[in-house]
Amino acid sequence: MLTEPLPNTLDVRKAAARGANVSGTLGAVKLPRFQALLADESGAIDAYLAFSRDEEDRAVIALKFEADVSVECQRCLQSMPLHLAGENTLAIVWTDEQARHLPRHLEPLIVTGEGYNLWELVEEELMLALPAFSYHDTEDCLQILSEYAEPAPEQEKGDKKPNPFDVLAQLKQDT
Repeated sequence: MLTEPLPNTLDVRKAAARGANVSGTLGAVKLPRFQALLADESGAIDAYLAFSRDEEDRAVIALKFEADVSVECQRCLQSMPLHLAGENTLAIVWTDEQARHLPRHLEPLIVTGEGYNLWELVEEELMLALPAFSYHDTEDCLQILSEYAEPAPEQEKGDKKPNPFDVLAQLKQDT
């Protein structure tokens, strides 16, 4: 497990030219947009970024991440643990025009200044990795929901529910 904190900003073009590797941990509380999608503030995120140049001399970032967070189950509205893991390869470009000419296996990362916020990069990848809907296993949700359900009233065996159509049957007999 990584123990060093992930740096906030880095000159990604210089890092790619040097072939630098950056790794570290990050708390979910430091990523406000991602943290708003979680059930609580707990959660640890491990990220590994490898900067390099590809065969066509493009600056690229190979990003890998793992996160253990808590999200809200959409069925029972209780907190549930979720493990996220993913990887992506991004090409560092200056403009939208350069981004359009990238091969399909590369995602564009448009960088206009010298430094780039690595936390935002990891945050965006985490948000993309979140499932659209999170659910417990059906048995777990049913157990949780059964705690909140009212017990069914027990009817005596002799009691029958009145049939609402009995009134119509009586009217029909009267005519």
